[in-house]
Amino acid sequence: MQRIWNIAKTNHKLQNSLTQDLGISAILANLLINRGIKDASEAERFLNPSIASLHDPYQMPDMPRAVERIRQAIENKEKILLYGDYDVDGLTALALLESLFTKQGVKTLHYVPHRVNEGYGLSKEALGFALTHKVNLIITVDCGISNAKEIHELNKHNIDVIVTDHHQISAGSLPECVAVVDPKRPDARYPYKDLAGVGVAFKLAQCIAGDAFEEALDLVLLGTVADMAPLTGENRILVKRGLEQFCLSKRPGLKALLEESGLKSKRISTTSISYILAPRINASGRIDSAQASLELLLTRSEDRAKDLAGILTKHNQQRQKIEKKMLLEAQDLIGKEVNFKEHNVIVVAKEGWHRGVLGIVASKIMDAFYRPTVVISLSDGICKGSCRSIKNFHIFDALWDSRDLLENFGGHAHAAGISIIKENVQEFKRRINHVAKNKMLLEDLIPSFDVDMEVGLGDLSLDLLDDIGRLEPFGSGNPGAIFYTKGLYLKGQPQVMARDTLKFWCTDGKFTYSAVGFGKGSFYDSLQSAEKFDLIYTPSLDDWRDRQAVQLEIKDIRFF
Repeated sequence: MQRIWNIAKTNHKLQNSLTQDLGISAILANLLINRGIKDASEAERFLNPSIASLHDPYQMPDMPRAVERIRQAIENKEKILLYGDYDVDGLTALALLESLFTKQGVKTLHYVPHRVNEGYGLSKEALGFALTHKVNLIITVDCGISNAKEIHELNKHNIDVIVTDHHQISAGSLPECVAVVDPKRPDARYPYKDLAGVGVAFKLAQCIAGDAFEEALDLVLLGTVADMAPLTGENRILVKRGLEQFCLSKRPGLKALLEESGLKSKRISTTSISYILAPRINASGRIDSAQASLELLLTRSEDRAKDLAGILTKHNQQRQKIEKKMLLEAQDLIGKEVNFKEHNVIVVAKEGWHRGVLGIVASKIMDAFYRPTVVISLSDGICKGSCRSIKNFHIFDALWDSRDLLENFGGHAHAAGISIIKENVQEFKRRINHVAKNKMLLEDLIPSFDVDMEVGLGDLSLDLLDDIGRLEPFGSGNPGAIFYTKGLYLKGQPQVMARDTLKFWCTDGKFTYSAVGFGKGSFYDSLQSAEKFDLIYTPSLDDWRDRQAVQLEIKDIRFF
């Protein structure tokens, strides 16, 4: 599929101002501008993120009430239950608060719902657990904002609830409880809205433990990156400091996971977290119970940590097999049921699909077809579905327009979960596509690359790579630099290596660089026959055999 190249326009006035005021290169200035930087002071904060720049946690809605109630519970030695979610964000948030209370000398209970048997959010089983253990206070992490009914039931049993969450409320009003600490509350005036669930838990921990609790930033890093929260504002500060803290982490579970994953003694990046560590931590909750993952984050035993890391690897391998089978079945259904001229949103449903991997399969289908995607596991009772969406379609808003067909739903712009009865699935498919047809333009369905600027091969250097490195950590909301260079020629013979990797040399007649395209083997014939070509790419460091050089990581090619 031909992709649109959106090449950013250069604001020469601001570029010159940043270059002079900060003493930086014009290219770095331009990269900062493309990431929303408007003046030198903002650029300085971006390039040198500091914990001191974090917002006052007491600006978070209901934070004073939450802290007061927690201190009261500690003083009165009440039973406190920490209630989390089964994904990395929820597990790290729960582990963070449990570590906080342990450090305060307070023993707590914890509860993580079973993804398949209980689903997301507060469950009936949790109420039974709280009553059996005579709990006085429940603190939720990464969930709770949409559990007004369940919290009302807890209130009847004189169990207080503090909600800490980062999701939008899906319907109705805020739950009636002691406190709802959520930067996405409609009435929230907190300056930064995009904290992950673990980020909100960290703000609560700041109020209780102060700066001494910065050792928990390794957990904040994991949850924030795994949840694909934008690495802007406070998240950028927390993740950058978290990467530094991760190297110093004393948690046996994280050390064992690094060794099990083959990352011991290697540089940890947001990429290695997203693609290697997070899937392993998520796997247990997808396949069965998330208890093994939570225990890994909490254990103080090195031997137990090694055992748990091995268990997570096995769960991840099992998850991959289930996912592969489901993806093939979903693709078969798409071929039979989806008319791409009529259906802007792909909705596929089948009996027996494992609920734990619905989101992953939805993401892969969305990437393959560049359509918002909903994958539903059918059952005789309540069916569960996962939604993933493309850049210009707000899936949460689309679900709101179909809310009368849903038993429950929650999420945000690009990812959501739904509960629906089987009889409503076909009408939901029709309705969400009707919504999409009215809200989407044809170009919204064409994948695109946001390109930072046009450069010549002569502009590339190891110093430029150092400049680009100052923008790290990269991730959602802060992508790596993408450059555009036109009028290039092939030099020598291209090669297709393992895993469909294309390697070749390109030149503008004066400068020559090696280029690598992961998964770009299909470009081989066109590259061979083209008179010339344009590239968009990310420059990276090639240090093979200790020889450092700039290499072009190809994103897309246009041939002439």
